[in-house]
Amino acid sequence: MEANKKKKTGLLVGGVALLAVILVAVYMMFGPKAVKGSKTITFEVINAEAQSEEFTLRTDAEYLGDALLEEELVKGEKGEYGLFVTEVNGIAANADNQEWWCFTKGGEMVNTGVDTTPIADGDHFEATLTAGY
Repeated sequence: MEANKKKKTGLLVGGVALLAVILVAVYMMFGPKAVKGSKTITFEVINAEAQSEEFTLRTDAEYLGDALLEEELVKGEKGEYGLFVTEVNGIAANADNQEWWCFTKGGEMVNTGVDTTPIADGDHFEATLTAGY
């Protein structure tokens, strides 16, 4: 009885591990890809009063974070999940007021951090100072 239980547990663990490998492989094949070469993107900064300022960036960077750091448009802290943006275009998010920067692409939230968000020629990104967690 005990051996049968161990065998089932081993099969379950093996199945979960196999599923994880398959999911990673699918993400790598079909997930967002970086584009090499020169590109022009638009970056819009929207402050707490909903006023916006737009920047046109010409870059060879493959990821949004690199392009923004090149232009010195963002500052932040490197953590285990990548760059945590604390300031955009000289406007600092105040953690005491539960402020944070929300990054979107064409109005839709991005599912990656700024330093893992791939960019392509013609992309339009927004950074909105948001209050409340």
